[in-house]
Amino acid sequence: MISIHNEPQPTDLGDVRVANRAVVLRHVRLHAPCSRADIAARTGLNKATVSSLVSELIDQRLVRETGLTENRVGRPATMLVLDGEPYAALGLQIGVDELVAVAIDLAGNRLLTWRRAFTAAAVGPTETMRALAAVTRRAIGRVTAQGRTVLGLTVGVPGLVDPAGAVPLAAALGWRDVPVAADLRAALRQPPFAVGVDTVANLAALAEQRHGTYAGTADLVHLTGGPTVGAGIIAAGRLLRGGHGFAGEISHLCLDPAGPTCLCGGRGCLAALVGLPAVVARLLPDATADGPITDYLPELERIVALARQGDPTVLSGLAETGRQVGRAVAILADLLNPQVVVLGDHLATLAPWLLPAARSELAARSHAPDAGGCRLDASTLTAAAALGGATAALATVEAGRLPALT
Repeated sequence: MISIHNEPQPTDLGDVRVANRAVVLRHVRLHAPCSRADIAARTGLNKATVSSLVSELIDQRLVRETGLTENRVGRPATMLVLDGEPYAALGLQIGVDELVAVAIDLAGNRLLTWRRAFTAAAVGPTETMRALAAVTRRAIGRVTAQGRTVLGLTVGVPGLVDPAGAVPLAAALGWRDVPVAADLRAALRQPPFAVGVDTVANLAALAEQRHGTYAGTADLVHLTGGPTVGAGIIAAGRLLRGGHGFAGEISHLCLDPAGPTCLCGGRGCLAALVGLPAVVARLLPDATADGPITDYLPELERIVALARQGDPTVLSGLAETGRQVGRAVAILADLLNPQVVVLGDHLATLAPWLLPAARSELAARSHAPDAGGCRLDASTLTAAAALGGATAALATVEAGRLPALT
């Protein structure tokens, strides 16, 4: 189980029960429908403990009974599945040109997915937090009107995030030292649930590992797109954070010292070569004819349309972008030896034209034979970072802590 929080360490009988509750919940999530006897046999917990824990989870409506098994030798067993109908978790994502909200239930089913075009980089952090709070209140209103209790929310930011939920630097937004978690809590008037903040890359990787095509993969990297490029890294089944939580910041990896100037002031950074504004500027030189771009989605759709029509300039530019992606992935493959690297956001949208060149570059430049077994593919998830934020917001319950009954 991956979490953006520290998992509880059993130190007394209460903590042991919490840990055992987490084991039961995880087993039901992964193996439902399953019986109490199945849980006991597979987890090593004794039957009496499992029966007590399951009763508790049913009372909290985290688990429900669904019926009897068929074709079973001996006495039929009552089967269990996740319930969680009274609950919801929220994930939010701040982008350079958008705000995104996702709500899911305990089983990961989406309850809502919203996108609002919003120029966060232009209006600054104060106005962005005001708009984010408005979107959050609307989402809370939607799920509570369904009779659900919000268990928590997590915000994804395209920048560095410290353990307190503050953003020391988000170059794409022009932010420095913004206390995102504290500001959102204040705007929501100190809500009764946890408010977390993480990088969009980490949250997208969490979503990919839980809900994507490669769900369950122990060693996975998700490359987020947008104005910057971040690497969310799952290593041995856990998010790789580094000493201060800043791991995965590869936007400013220099691939071409003579390349274009980057927002950071350097040249030839990955973001300046394959970030969405860089790709749009190269392939659609007329994109800013009517003024600065405030929403990149229509421009991305134009690029896709031109590529489908076989426009030679666009196809050539996408192939070069793919080669740059492949060079970066080759470095990741050599450093981390992941089983798969997944492209997200605009890189996923453009993947049909990026992947051939990127895979060739990966094969040619990685040191290990066959790129160390690393696959390069596109994500199939929409709003992955917001989905990962909602998934992360379930961490407390998934770690065995019971929600407050309402």
